[in-house]
Amino acid sequence: MQKILSALRRAVNDFNMIEEGDKIVVGLSGGKDSIVLVSALKEFQRFSPARFELEAVTIDIGFSGVDQTEVERTVDYLKKIDVPYHREKTQIAEIVFDVRGESNPCSLCAKMRRGALNNYINSVGANVLALGHNADDVAETLLMSMCFEGRLSTFQPVSFMDRSKVRLIRPLIYIDEKYIKGVARRYEMPIIHNPCPSNFNSKRQWAKETIETLNKQIPFAEDRIKSAIFHPERNNLWEKPKK
Repeated sequence: MQKILSALRRAVNDFNMIEEGDKIVVGLSGGKDSIVLVSALKEFQRFSPARFELEAVTIDIGFSGVDQTEVERTVDYLKKIDVPYHREKTQIAEIVFDVRGESNPCSLCAKMRRGALNNYINSVGANVLALGHNADDVAETLLMSMCFEGRLSTFQPVSFMDRSKVRLIRPLIYIDEKYIKGVARRYEMPIIHNPCPSNFNSKRQWAKETIETLNKQIPFAEDRIKSAIFHPERNNLWEKPKK
């Protein structure tokens, strides 16, 4: 956990993620990243120079295959570490799969989940949403943007959502997924497995597998991609001459 905390603190300091008096809500998906994030933020709360409140919320999109034993373990764990927790029930799955019949549902589902998160955050008077994206996610998003959108882009460490007046932070951006997996396993953190039928058939899964293939052919390829993102001053891209 010390490695996680060190990288989290560096990200918070580098990008001014947390300010005095913030009320932070962690978007708890049920996966390893978000449960490690809420655990690390709870620990960071003890020595953070900026005092902040912390809670967690899960947007239940309405799938019937969720293991309730896993949910109960998560509730018990968050109670044990003293983090308030809420499950917000929605009908997102029905809208995306049944009503809209989306063949590529991930984009619409993500937008609707983000909207539900923002609504909840506003309802409890919070001002910060913390998401568990890690360094691997940063590299995968860059690859997806290049291949599917024709642009060099990835998500920002900190962004501000004008409509909801919520600041979005990603404190795990400096941490590789393998370390997060290790911490979640070592501390036996509860995981709620995702029953979504598109979970392993998405653009992100393609990007993950593509980078794994690159790593087999070119040692440290993923590390070099991450380094290029974290050090934009090294980049040398074209600029059209001004007329």
